[in-house]
Amino acid sequence: MLLAELEIYHSRSIAPTRRVALGERHLPVDPPPGFGGILLGGIVADSVPLLDPDLVPDLVLLTNQLEQGRRVPQPRLRHRLQVDTVGLQRSRHRLVGDGERLEFDLDVQGNAAQQVLGAVYAAGELPQRQRKAVMAAIRRAVGWTGPIGPDLIATLAGFGQGRALSASAFGDPVGWALGVLGFTNGERNGERNGAGPSRKEIQRRFRVELRAAHPDHGAATDTAAQRIADLSEARRILLG
Repeated sequence: MLLAELEIYHSRSIAPTRRVALGERHLPVDPPPGFGGILLGGIVADSVPLLDPDLVPDLVLLTNQLEQGRRVPQPRLRHRLQVDTVGLQRSRHRLVGDGERLEFDLDVQGNAAQQVLGAVYAAGELPQRQRKAVMAAIRRAVGWTGPIGPDLIATLAGFGQGRALSASAFGDPVGWALGVLGFTNGERNGERNGAGPSRKEIQRRFRVELRAAHPDHGAATDTAAQRIADLSEARRILLG
């Protein structure tokens, strides 16, 4: 299943000029950073190791300028942004879901600067409300040194490294967190008092589930660590 997609158009290696343009975009970012933000961060993390290190400070500066909605002088990272895509080569990047598993499908045809610029400029065109979280994910990607896989996806989404989370956790973090803590649909919707679970209820349910997840209380040893990590992450999401 296609979850997010971005086309980046760029000059060919033999071209005398260095150009970048954006093509088709499907970048859902609710709740932010969303699948779109994860894709943009994945593009950056994949290409940054190949980027001239001297260009990294300008890349970070560019993310800040676009996040703030400021005018961006051209060129950046030795490339100029344009609207016209005629005569340019295309790279197409996707985030896909296979059941509950998320995977990057990155089709890189140009150089590293072209890929990161395309991702950052696409983030800069997002609505202001979501742009901040997406740019934060991109800056996490700039410092990423691991493989392009599940740990990166979790980090971009703000869950932290080492998380084997399902697609539902990224698409609806609050719903996922409520489910991890065992709240029923009625409790989630606040049938009793017109509101969701209180902070006190969340803390109480966390302690109950944490006790049940511990091997000393009969839980399976091989799954205890992941369960405890999920419970802790769920509490963080709900309590802020």
